[in-house]
Amino acid sequence: MGQVRAHSDQPLALTMGDPAGIGPEITLKAWINRSAHDLAPFVVYGDGSVFEQRARALGLHVPVSRIASFDGIAQVFQSALPVVPVKLAGPVSAGRPNSANAPAIIMAIEQAVAAASAGKVRAIVTNPIAKSVLYGAGFPHPGHTEFLAALADQHWPARRHQPIMMLASSDLRVVPLTIHVPIKNVPSLITRALIAETVRISWQALKFDFGIEAPRIVICGLNPHAGEGGALGREEIEIIGPAIRDLQSEGLAVTGPHSADTLFHAARRRTYDAVIAMYHDQALIPLKTLAFDEGVNITLGLPFVRTSPDHGTAFDIASEGGASALSLINALRVADQMSVRRAAALS
Repeated sequence: MGQVRAHSDQPLALTMGDPAGIGPEITLKAWINRSAHDLAPFVVYGDGSVFEQRARALGLHVPVSRIASFDGIAQVFQSALPVVPVKLAGPVSAGRPNSANAPAIIMAIEQAVAAASAGKVRAIVTNPIAKSVLYGAGFPHPGHTEFLAALADQHWPARRHQPIMMLASSDLRVVPLTIHVPIKNVPSLITRALIAETVRISWQALKFDFGIEAPRIVICGLNPHAGEGGALGREEIEIIGPAIRDLQSEGLAVTGPHSADTLFHAARRRTYDAVIAMYHDQALIPLKTLAFDEGVNITLGLPFVRTSPDHGTAFDIASEGGASALSLINALRVADQMSVRRAAALS
């Protein structure tokens, strides 16, 4: 994931996610391991009582400090978990989501983005939410990412925002061109314009957020064996190949379309910096096979750095105390590193 360390007075913002899930537990464990993983200071947007209760239930010693400003936040962070209070309306029981708390879950995200817009935090890390819990509170967005894009439109109205999902580990970065759509709809959604925009945003992120001087991007085909010269489909010939040639004409190091079944072994992974996949499982299966507990979800194309753990709320294990915090720890580290590089690139 790199070794860049931040030197900034601005903390990272961490949203509480659904308090009935594993978010509070992994947040507590990340704070406990802050020195071992050299974590930059972060502030949590959430209800402090949830973290105190979960710490007691799990036998974790984590003092909680409710803060009204970020003055001296680095010192506060060393001795306590800093929490910007966002009060929940209903009780919290690990593993049992409560729709009464949906407005506060949403508010925590809104306040974190507002803080980023005001320059108070330098990146946002989001704990997992459960969309089904939020829909009853009028949540109109398909997911977390779309909500963040809408908030970006609100706070940065002069810009056009196209959020792109990247999943990353120390061994692999993948970007799905299409995400949460039925497989039968994927072919009709693949266009030269979408490929071009996705590659350009990914290339910019690789260069300026990840510090790769000359990014190398490979693009999967849609069909088996990348269409086998048209015998197994023509999307590679009619759409994907022409889009790649357009990007190459711009001077970008982009190759493909490649057969997806040969792109992810160890030797091949050393030949590129990121893969653009055509659909959700084509991207996520190799990433989660290689780094199930360690991967990081990164949203590119926003005016602020956003990362999250590459897993959900895990309500089924939220009361057991055995959740791994490694993905959240990596999300915090990547947000730290990306924000430092981005600030340097813009300065």
